Amino acid sequence: MPRKKKTFTMVVERDPESNWLVGEIVELPGCYTQAPDLPALVANMEEALKAYLPEILSGEPLPTFVGTLSLEVNA
Repeated sequence: MPRKKKTFTMVVERDPESNWLVGEIVELPGCYTQAPDLPALVANMEEALKAYLPEILSGEPLPTFVGTLSLEVNA
C-alpha cells in the first residue's frame, strides 16, 4: 500500500549573527535546521523530517498551519 504524502509548512528566517538561513516546520515543534543557502536548507530539512517520521506516523494529531499575521507594537 503506498504511503500517503503529507505537506508541511517551513518558516525560513535569516540569523543576524551567522547570516545563515534557519528553517522550522510549523506543525512539528522543535523540528528545525540551518544552512548557508536555500537549497542546502531544504536538503537539511528533509533529513530533519526523516528523523521525525516515527512521530508523524504514530497517528497522533498534528497542529494545522493556519497562517501568519504581522503585529505592530511600540517598542
